[in-house]
Amino acid sequence: MKLLLLLLQSVWLIASTLHLSASSNPSRLNPLIATDSASSSIAGFLFNSLVKYDESGQKIIGDLAESYHFITPTLIEFKLRHGVKWHDGKLFSAEDVLFTYNLIKAPTTITPYASDFRVIKSVKVIDDYTLRVAYEKPYFKALEIWMMGIVPKHILSRENDIMGSKFNTAPIGTGPYILKKLEFSKQIVIEANPNYFEHRPKIDKIIFHVISDPMTRFLMLKSGQIDVDGLEPMQYERQLDKTFHKEFATLELPSHSYTYLGFNLRLKKFQDPRVREALSLAIDREALIDVLFLRHGKVCTGPFLPGSNGFNDEVKAPKRNLARAKALLSAAGYSKDHPFEFEIATSNSNAIRPYAAEILQRQLLDVGVKVTLRVMEWQAFLNTVVTPRKFDSVLLGWSLSLTPDPYALWHSESDVSGGFNLVGYHSKRTDELIERMESSTNPEKIADLQRQIFAQIVGDNPYLFLVIPNEINVYSRSIRGIKPTINGIWEDYIDWEKQ
Repeated sequence: MKLLLLLLQSVWLIASTLHLSASSNPSRLNPLIATDSASSSIAGFLFNSLVKYDESGQKIIGDLAESYHFITPTLIEFKLRHGVKWHDGKLFSAEDVLFTYNLIKAPTTITPYASDFRVIKSVKVIDDYTLRVAYEKPYFKALEIWMMGIVPKHILSRENDIMGSKFNTAPIGTGPYILKKLEFSKQIVIEANPNYFEHRPKIDKIIFHVISDPMTRFLMLKSGQIDVDGLEPMQYERQLDKTFHKEFATLELPSHSYTYLGFNLRLKKFQDPRVREALSLAIDREALIDVLFLRHGKVCTGPFLPGSNGFNDEVKAPKRNLARAKALLSAAGYSKDHPFEFEIATSNSNAIRPYAAEILQRQLLDVGVKVTLRVMEWQAFLNTVVTPRKFDSVLLGWSLSLTPDPYALWHSESDVSGGFNLVGYHSKRTDELIERMESSTNPEKIADLQRQIFAQIVGDNPYLFLVIPNEINVYSRSIRGIKPTINGIWEDYIDWEKQ
């Protein structure tokens, strides 16, 4: 009996737990319909895709696929890994990939990711571990779309309503971690998958503490109750002491994201391009960098990130010009007695955005524009404002890869329920450029078309592109094995160890 107790005590002492924070409850942990950051980040621990980027962020390598090759420019063959198991012990096979594709394309599945798969002609299972995907035409993103998480046929084929399925809160994946507990507004617990095809993760358990209040998250980090988190510039510059830096290491990188103010172009008042240009010229973007980010960031000039092939360095951020802004508003029929008025809606899940909204409100008042603010909890904001498109404008952000696909955000056909064209942007010229780009496999031609798309969108002002913030990541020095890369700190996290 004593020996058994000693063994149990030693297991308990060896077991390691990583503590993270989540600013909001995940809406759905099904990767096909996970569109908010909390859901997507947690689902990433639970599911695998066919392929993924390597640590350089440039080369595509296998994940559930052991290998792939182009038989022709419009036909890819994937060879899948043998012996991969779902969390319930069932074997993964090519049938699961085919089922995932059919589910994405099903009219009852409301997902913005469906547009990525529209160029596929057929998906054919050759055998349990071989799959062939045929495209209607050459497609620049033929591989990247298979970075979507794959879901299990043997479970979801029995579901009639994927949007309301219990799978969305009790998912079964192939990933390195298994969901063990989901307590809304409290914590989400995931545990190491002992049968993971690479190897069992070295950290036994990860707990996500759901904390909507940014100050509470910060205090928990400072007290050591959170092991890895991101810091706001004000926190990093003015609210940390030497003791914290002894306990935590820091990695600061430009984020693969930008913050924007998007106008609801379905509303008549935003359809006049003079109004949108005036609002853009009234904003001092450098002041946002100074006040909100303490120079930990840069001004965003358009929809693709610096460093990506589609970035157009000839397009510059507009300089604040109050006289020109007032003249444009006057030409559009607005005056001191008849001011332009609108509301900015945003969420408090991001600590900085409510303050950004206040600064925009003050700056726009300098040209006579009256702005009201609405700040909401994330899920309420998502469900009552963003999803039903019930807003004047939204202050939000997008995360992007270095090989962006503008179709989902900017093509007219993406202005659908569940789509990412939130603001209702329609441009025949932009649609034409996107369609030409997507039909090409020539990298130089693709990059040239992306730069044209960049300039066209910026000229139309459907958004005010504001800021590319830096990511200030801090992590406990008790964690071993972190290898910072261009993609951040989460490469090879299954090899992390916590002492």
